[in-house]
Amino acid sequence: MGFANNSKNGLTAVAVFVATAALVWFGWGLNPWWPLMWLAPVPVLWFSLRSSWRVAGLVAFVSWFAGNLVFFTYFHRLGQSSIAWLANFGGLAMLATVGVLLFRALVLRGAVWSGIAALASLWVSVDWLRYWTTPHGTAADLAYTQLKFLPFLQLASITGPWGMSFVLLLVPAAAVAAWHLRNRNPEQAKRVAFVVGGLLLIILGFGQLRLNLTGQQSTVKVGLAVSDAPENDLVASGPDAPRLLQEYAAQARALAARGAQVVVLPEKIAVVHDGDAATDDAFFQPIANAAGVTIVAGQLHLSPGPNGTLRYNRAQVYSPHVATASYDKEHMLPPFESNLTIGTQRLTLPRNGATWGVAICKDMDFTSMGRAYGSLGAGLLLVPAWDFNMDRTFHGHMEIMRGVESGFSIVRAAKNGYLTVSDDRGRVLAETRSDSALFVTLLADVPVGHEHTLYQVLGDWFAWLAVAIFAGVIARSLLLLRREPGVSSR
Repeated sequence: MGFANNSKNGLTAVAVFVATAALVWFGWGLNPWWPLMWLAPVPVLWFSLRSSWRVAGLVAFVSWFAGNLVFFTYFHRLGQSSIAWLANFGGLAMLATVGVLLFRALVLRGAVWSGIAALASLWVSVDWLRYWTTPHGTAADLAYTQLKFLPFLQLASITGPWGMSFVLLLVPAAAVAAWHLRNRNPEQAKRVAFVVGGLLLIILGFGQLRLNLTGQQSTVKVGLAVSDAPENDLVASGPDAPRLLQEYAAQARALAARGAQVVVLPEKIAVVHDGDAATDDAFFQPIANAAGVTIVAGQLHLSPGPNGTLRYNRAQVYSPHVATASYDKEHMLPPFESNLTIGTQRLTLPRNGATWGVAICKDMDFTSMGRAYGSLGAGLLLVPAWDFNMDRTFHGHMEIMRGVESGFSIVRAAKNGYLTVSDDRGRVLAETRSDSALFVTLLADVPVGHEHTLYQVLGDWFAWLAVAIFAGVIARSLLLLRREPGVSSR
């Protein structure tokens, strides 16, 4: 009988491992299928209540770790070491494991609500800490798996990504706890289902209402142009720089002739030296003047400094009949951009009663950038970018959430990625791949009215709340440390 039970438990553990790993792999990969992340924690949480803590912890760790292997090839192609991947995603697997074990300990000791909140509050607390202590911002946040679930995405306008990740982990924990209690304590099971289910319905109802209440806004016609051709894919320098700048200028002229009021070109098209700036600007400024179009072009700008050459990842802005303006990227991608000078100033452009802003690629991984432009009243953000092909969805769509959080539309033109136009509800209005032609162009109408959001005004209030909830979970865990599993606690 003991052998049969051990075999059954072993088969159950294997099934839980396979299910969790598959759900994490497909639900939180480079092209996530959003419904799966709602289910991913369920098998390990369920199993934790039916096994010892050692077995539960082991299964939780190896299954979450195996699911995270979906990112291994991506890290390898970016030149990151296996140790770096292990540190990042092994750490996330350990985070999931600790959350599962806290859930188990608290639910089995009758502290059901603390147990339900354990994994969600721990995850968000660590996510927020990572946001402030690493150069990658929100890049690994679970909330990005839900970009296509538009009613749920609207929660970002209140809580930022933090509330989305919290609810995404809270709901499965509540479902497992309610199922566990269905015979042991039916009344409490009903309360859990009612409260958490009601909360989810309120969130989705708000989201659908927000999607339906998009107001009448003025629009502008935007044009985007990118070339991933081998001769255009790298940062052009020397004699090749004016050649590529001239080709991009021709694309901007053609888009302006088709009615584009603003044209966005990708990040780091070519190297531009201070001494050559006037010559290189001459490719774009006459087009801006003649067609009344604003052109945003990415460049690697080199300037002499007191201790050597200063290198800037710059977006140069050509407006009709005014001096050129520039924005220097604030958030660099290590190690590729570790030698670049960090920008310190936002750039806004007043246009026909609206405000446009400018940012570059990785800047949009940071909620603070979106909030900064939201506070300046931006209704449209213009973003030159450069992705890595395989992350065109994973990284290329992160900026969509910034628009929802802080109330603006976004135009993003990325080499090795997508040309994307999205609105302040996270709807992708137009999109095409950057490698679909020698020069890919996109023309679309986009709303430009800024809408104030609670997240823009209140900032990371929910992250602080998650930290407070987690502190309460830890306090409750310490109080119950000596209590045997199964002993009720109110």
